[in-house]
Amino acid sequence: MSQETLGRILDRIDEYREHVIDMQTRLTAIPAIGPDNGGEGEAEKMRCVLEFLNDLDPNEIVEINAPDNRVPAGYRPNLFVRFKGSASTRTIWVMSHMDIVPPGDLSLWNSDPYQVVEKDGKLYGRGTEDDQQGFISPFLALKAMKEEGITPAFNVGLAIVSDEESGSKFGIQHALKERPDLFSKEDLIYIPDAGDPEGITMEVAEKSILWIKVETLGKQTHGSTPEKGINAHKAAAHLVVKMNDLYRDFPDTDPLYDPPVSTFEPTRKMENVSNINTIPGSDIVFFDCRVLPRYSLENLKHQARTYADEIEKEFGVRISLGFPQDETAPDPTSPDAPAVQTLKKAIHEIHGKNAKAVGIGGGTVAAYFRRAGLPAVCWCTLDDTLHGPNEYSVIKNVLNDAKVFAHIFLQR
Repeated sequence: MSQETLGRILDRIDEYREHVIDMQTRLTAIPAIGPDNGGEGEAEKMRCVLEFLNDLDPNEIVEINAPDNRVPAGYRPNLFVRFKGSASTRTIWVMSHMDIVPPGDLSLWNSDPYQVVEKDGKLYGRGTEDDQQGFISPFLALKAMKEEGITPAFNVGLAIVSDEESGSKFGIQHALKERPDLFSKEDLIYIPDAGDPEGITMEVAEKSILWIKVETLGKQTHGSTPEKGINAHKAAAHLVVKMNDLYRDFPDTDPLYDPPVSTFEPTRKMENVSNINTIPGSDIVFFDCRVLPRYSLENLKHQARTYADEIEKEFGVRISLGFPQDETAPDPTSPDAPAVQTLKKAIHEIHGKNAKAVGIGGGTVAAYFRRAGLPAVCWCTLDDTLHGPNEYSVIKNVLNDAKVFAHIFLQR
């Protein structure tokens, strides 16, 4: 690309501040909450998204609706639009999601969560950062290119999906199952739904996730006669301490990930008895384990069972282990993959920053692409206010990310 061409597009994007405000205002006014969270789905929001996209006259529009009788429309919409580039050997995809989480306690908000309020360069409202920003930035990049009469180097696709906040069963999972032909291994796939305030973190890998439910059964008795019972709570507490040895059993480190180690943490504790002077006969505690992909979750389960057996023998209790979540991480996107290197180059040339590839402990929708053998990268610039009260999107971040996407769309 020529610097003159790039400069024209960047200057055009700088003019889009009012477009950002208008788009955020219109999208935020539609509470696209999924039925798992008590809402009516994303159909109305998709109609608004289509109005924006039709202004850009895409070459291809594909709707993949996932049937869902829990919502008035009877389906959850997933939209894929493609713009033809100079070459069609690959498509540069940018995926965002329409659904939002509920606002939560309204008393914690300083304004109506469904009416955008602008203050100090920030747009407050539910969904502004998660994930309307992820749709608006690449949209504005394409808008600038269209208005300047510039064709992308390759095809560009925008994927706008449902159900991301509740597991993606009716979203990208459904779309990949119904139309795997939409994507190819030559494509570059970006998901602007995770990042940092500097815009330099490129998420390329995830840890495996294992949640463990530990149910301990003993014998309930009065608190003054412990010899007549078996204290399930005491046994479970000893198991919690013993399970800390998992850090010793699975000690490897990997600097790609933050933190660079596997983690094995006790989290939720269920109430056992409601009064102080009763020794509980049952106890339930949960562990959240985030495991480096090099380790087998089956080996972790085996080790947890070994520790449970030791506690059973020592205290005379019975311990059952359940696994509410058991998710082996897909192969990571290589830091040397074209999608990563193209993004890294764009960030450096637009903002003069050196981006870094990282792995995280949390799960993202990029995992569904990676399991399908499609390298994907999560990246955007955000203050990470998503899901909290007074969520906001920084206007400057939206425009800056649009410039990065424009650079990506121009790279040959």
